Amino acid sequence: MRTDEVALVTGGSRGVGRGIAQSLVREGMEVYVTGRRVADADLPAAVVRIPCDHTDDAQVAAAFERIESEHGRLDLLVNNAWGGYENMVEGGKFTWSQPFWLQPRWRWDAMMTVGVRGAFVAAQFAARAMIAAHSGLIVNISFWAAQKYLGNALYGCAKATTDKLTADMAHELAPLGISVVSLYPGWAA
Repeated sequence: MRTDEVALVTGGSRGVGRGIAQSLVREGMEVYVTGRRVADADLPAAVVRIPCDHTDDAQVAAAFERIESEHGRLDLLVNNAWGGYENMVEGGKFTWSQPFWLQPRWRWDAMMTVGVRGAFVAAQFAARAMIAAHSGLIVNISFWAAQKYLGNALYGCAKATTDKLTADMAHELAPLGISVVSLYPGWAA
């Protein structure tokens, strides 16, 4: 791997995103991480932290503009930002595993807005930068819930949508030298 490659990991403050960011730094990449609480995240000193709420398109645009102004390129985007895991216990009840008719509606909005729409918007900005270079990789973090029931219906829908978005983006970007894949990292603490 070239040491001048530039990566952005969205939602990289903790969990899978944090682990990916750490690995990319070890590989010698210039790594940017976005997240709502990235300023306080336990990340290597080499990581460039950009506070960003992925429900705010202007903040997302500003993150990509910063990378463009500092490097003029983006080689790798890892779409890891996700919503819906918050408040799994509400009113003393564990709501995550409840059937769809009992799920809080905010969870659908969080998964589809932060996770799916957030990945779409970030990929739009990344693709524009990568098309100019005729190369790049976009990785959308997904999970087995896209292919089988796992946890709740909302989660499965959001992950299946992520995978369909990935497949269709890959189809459109392949002739331009850009790859798009879904990554199923497994459970993470």
